[in-house]
Amino acid sequence: MIGPQSNRNLSVSAVSKLAVVRRLAVLACLLGALVGAPCALGAGTLFIRGGGYGHGIGMSQYGALGYALHGKDYRYILGHYYTGTQLAQTDPMQVVRVLLRTGSASFSGATQAAGAGAKPVVKPLHAGSTYAVRALANGSLVLLDPAGKKLGTFAAPLTVTGPTPLALAGMGAYRGSLEFRPDGSGGVQTVDALALDDYVRGVIGLEMSASWPAQALEAQAVAARTYAITTSVSGNGYTLYPDTRSQMYGGVSAESAATDAAVAATRGQIVTYGGAPAVTYFFSSSGGYTENIENVWIGATPEPWLRGVPDPYDGAGGNPYHRWAYNLTPGTAAHDLGGLLKGSLVGIRITKHGVSPRILLAQVVGTKGTTSVTGGQLQSAFRLLTTYASFTLVTTSPGLPSPHSARDVMRRGMAPSAAVFRLMATLSRAARAVHGSVFPGHRGQVVAVQQLVHGAWQTVAQPRLAANGAYATRVRAAGQYRVVVSGLNGPAVTVG
Repeated sequence: MIGPQSNRNLSVSAVSKLAVVRRLAVLACLLGALVGAPCALGAGTLFIRGGGYGHGIGMSQYGALGYALHGKDYRYILGHYYTGTQLAQTDPMQVVRVLLRTGSASFSGATQAAGAGAKPVVKPLHAGSTYAVRALANGSLVLLDPAGKKLGTFAAPLTVTGPTPLALAGMGAYRGSLEFRPDGSGGVQTVDALALDDYVRGVIGLEMSASWPAQALEAQAVAARTYAITTSVSGNGYTLYPDTRSQMYGGVSAESAATDAAVAATRGQIVTYGGAPAVTYFFSSSGGYTENIENVWIGATPEPWLRGVPDPYDGAGGNPYHRWAYNLTPGTAAHDLGGLLKGSLVGIRITKHGVSPRILLAQVVGTKGTTSVTGGQLQSAFRLLTTYASFTLVTTSPGLPSPHSARDVMRRGMAPSAAVFRLMATLSRAARAVHGSVFPGHRGQVVAVQQLVHGAWQTVAQPRLAANGAYATRVRAAGQYRVVVSGLNGPAVTVG
């Protein structure tokens, strides 16, 4: 209530007109709440801007495409991404084993089946027939003909071979032989055992587009070949998965003339460092710079050939991952952050980068405290493609900033009355202003306040940020306003 001058009551004669105006937004919100109207103090947007897709270690596939389009051959490409390495030869016929599936197992194209042991059971088969394999409780395997008749019992692994690629029901055709073992859950484990270069033929087309230049496909062939012999998932009878846990593998269906040519052109070649095969991690897109392995996987041993390097052509080929963006409301961002946020979101501050713009450490700043987080935690919380990201929170509200919260105003004994409504009407024209904040923002940074005029945004003021990233400026007319900072268009608000 507006009453006699008192240190507990608001008196126009006791405070300046500006101070009253600064309380106006809170007053309006309180009055609106009392009459059932919504209380809208402004809007905010968390801008997330990032680049790349994947872990960022080793060779960027889009970057390799870019180098190929700029005339670099596969030797140059590999030498760029794997620092200080050389090329050497390995046996292209050495056998690698890939887990294809667990559960049921049916195949065709085989002409022979053989079990394990000193005196293995061997059965001739018809290539045109489809056979099934079943696991027994004692660890052996039963082979059934197309009619379901038992052809024999075999010690694991049961290996089937044929003169042409073997077809695995529901999966496709695969070179080499198929090996079957009990999977430990009553089903059968199916493994493709094949020559290294035949394996690489089934990898390249799923890791790169077969339409890409030969130089890029050849770089992928060498990287895939090297990765296959330097990594192992240590499975029971297999060392590789057919997916991103190792590298994508699709058998014969993934082969093409272009990818086969890349394998042939680089037959048996691998990447080495100091004379030993080097693990050749690769990924889709770097965003413009790759990263040190120890900065991506906590606890990983630094490796001299897996260091971050510039990746100037990562945007080649219309790379959809080179730059990406998400805009979130503060409420959505708070929900995503969950327990990482204390109170309401003030912003996210990056405190440590890797050799690239990837985030190593950051702080989630809330109204009730700050939480230290890793880049990986932020990536997981917001479901980002990489840790190569930046965060800017822009808020905009109509009117001038209030020095008091609604709770403080109520504590001062204010209550709605006709006098308050008259006061608000009297001061409404003087209260035409916008205010808000930019986080992170620095003192003196200029922001552009824009008004929507005849369908186009026009800059009407350029206030500077205070030390805490806050800004405020009066505007001349009612309408829609927004703030633009560093190319980011903040949310629009209505000034009455």
